[in-house]
Amino acid sequence: MSVSKVAVSMDHEMLTELDRLVAKQMFASRSQAVQIAVREKIARLKRRRLAEECAKMDPQFEKKLAEEGMAGELAQWPEY
Repeated sequence: MSVSKVAVSMDHEMLTELDRLVAKQMFASRSQAVQIAVREKIARLKRRRLAEECAKMDPQFEKKLAEEGMAGELAQWPEY
């Protein structure tokens, strides 16, 4: 995986906290800490978007749709 350098600006308090975490070896470097933070934020945003889209669904319509699909195939299912 290729990487690119970017410049990140942050206030003194945040930088001090970041350096403290690196010194405690919670992260190997500032760079690693920022990469992990951005990766986690992107993952949260994706989950949030999925949740928002799911919230738009009509539960009764979805249930009816699922039951319709199962009814035709139910006889073909093996006995357990």
